[in-house]
Amino acid sequence: MTGGGLVWLLDYAAVAIFALTGALAASRSQLDIVGFIFVAALTATGGGTVRDVILDRVPAWVGDPAMLAVAAVAAVAVFFFAHRLESRYRALEWLDAVALAIAVPAGVGVAQAAGMGWPVVLVMGMVTGCMGGLMRDVVCNEVPMVLKQGELYVSCAFAGAAVAVAMAAAGMAGWAGLVACAAVTLVLRAGSLGLGWRLPVYRSRPPRPGAPKR
Repeated sequence: MTGGGLVWLLDYAAVAIFALTGALAASRSQLDIVGFIFVAALTATGGGTVRDVILDRVPAWVGDPAMLAVAAVAAVAVFFFAHRLESRYRALEWLDAVALAIAVPAGVGVAQAAGMGWPVVLVMGMVTGCMGGLMRDVVCNEVPMVLKQGELYVSCAFAGAAVAVAMAAAGMAGWAGLVACAAVTLVLRAGSLGLGWRLPVYRSRPPRPGAPKR
């Protein structure tokens, strides 16, 4: 498979899985079926749209509206079957982890194909992976996963994109970098969800006696 074909496949897979997470979030907010489709489509296309606008490209779903159909089908399926899940939030977390691991290399691949330098490639991988889920959580009035205290999320996207950038700099095949990017992102996010991997967080300290208030 060519690099372009792999990026196209990654974009579609990210749309489908992120749409499922959006629909699950809509089920937790008890929305109607139109609300399900809206949140699913927003989640599925949000990160890619931000990426494409920044890179001055036509957003992927505008050039290929079938992506919206994929998101809508996913939303309708969740609307009718979400009640069968024992824990919708746990399913949402793990589906989101898979979607993140697919969307980050998709963003990296698009930026590399556009001839961008490594800092832009790194940021576009993170934006593509994180923005759709952030929009979903804000719209559904949930604490954004990207901001949960100490959890690995944005750091997973950063690490995965950095691996792809490093492999490209070493002259390795583009597809190999994208596969490694997906693997690193997924392993780190799965470790955070399943094994409790965390980063240290800032802890405020009480001011010293007599110190001026700031």
